[in-house]
Amino acid sequence: MTTSDRAIHPLVAPHRRFVAAILIDAIGTGVFIPVSMLYFLATTSLTLVQVGAALTTAGLLALPAGPLVGGLVDRYGAKPVLQAANLAQALGFAGYLAAGQTWQIALCAWLNSAGRAVFFGCYGVTVTALAAPGQRERWFGLLGSVRNLGYALGGLFSGVAVTIGTHAGYAAIVAANALSYIAAFALLQAVPNARPKPGHVAAGGWPRVLRDRRYLTLVAHQLCFAISLFALNIAIPVYAVDVLGLPGWMAGAVFTLNTLMVGFGQGIVVRELNGHIRSRVLVTGHACFATGYLMLLAADRMPAPALASALVLLGTGSYTFGEILGGPVTSTIAAESAPDALRGRYLALNQLAVTAAGAIAPAALSGLLSTGATVIWPTLVGVSILGATLATAIGRAVPAAQNRIGDV
Repeated sequence: MTTSDRAIHPLVAPHRRFVAAILIDAIGTGVFIPVSMLYFLATTSLTLVQVGAALTTAGLLALPAGPLVGGLVDRYGAKPVLQAANLAQALGFAGYLAAGQTWQIALCAWLNSAGRAVFFGCYGVTVTALAAPGQRERWFGLLGSVRNLGYALGGLFSGVAVTIGTHAGYAAIVAANALSYIAAFALLQAVPNARPKPGHVAAGGWPRVLRDRRYLTLVAHQLCFAISLFALNIAIPVYAVDVLGLPGWMAGAVFTLNTLMVGFGQGIVVRELNGHIRSRVLVTGHACFATGYLMLLAADRMPAPALASALVLLGTGSYTFGEILGGPVTSTIAAESAPDALRGRYLALNQLAVTAAGAIAPAALSGLLSTGATVIWPTLVGVSILGATLATAIGRAVPAAQNRIGDV
């Protein structure tokens, strides 16, 4: 690997199995997410409302999972907990093959949701251990790119299965996802176990975490950032097709644009951000979100579909640039602001903000969208302004947010 390669892909070679595990996990997830509702409607006799209720219930019940295992990460290390999360998701997706009733779907979806929350709660601990100081934004950026490319590949595979449209085709999607988690489990066997250094004691436990006001501000910022991240999955495609009346291909176009920009651009952008103050990068990211939302609002005023389509794509591009700027930086600040002996608990709390956003966003954003463009986009602009305000606050109070990207 050349020096220039390492600038974009920092020290991948020694940890290629971890990167491969993330890629395989993302492909499996990308296979299922686009057709999740279609799968249950095609393979069970349940209605859309029943399936939605089962999945929402599972998501809410999974909220405590990440914080509950934070102490296990601090005691035993991240690797065994990561692998347990892989196995839980493999079991959950295998269960979908036999699930036909609401409670069965809810149980399997709970395994998947809880496993996902636990996985990403441990994920940051592992990356922090593998990546040297000064390289962490690049590592989080690289893995974000890998996940997005994996989602894109998975989406292509799912499109083939939906085109076939048979029960066996849908079952193949679920089976492939279950197997992807088994493969990720096996690859993680070779990954070092990230655990506190000898002599570090997790003094104070959860009470200490919950009394850390500076970190709670960081978690509040993470909640704002995560709400914006869910706008792509929930609001933008529906707005483009159902509210603006644009062609159906626009829904796929916004996903494709986002995936390509993150997949191929994040590593380059993070490299170019070297030397910039982290909190200011976060503020800029929220400004990009807000600009994208205003473009989407303006699309509702366009007299011609071509102009509306152009604004939707431009707005999605600005929104995606906000994701590219903020994603690696928020992850790095959260990881580096946690004491080594309590990093599992700290990052579990930070991940809870993402999980909570995922639980409330479908109902909140769809409700706002039902009232029209003049409500949802100004509301999300307000979320971005709040996020930028919190980013400024942590830039004053949190040492890791005051550092420059790339500093050791």
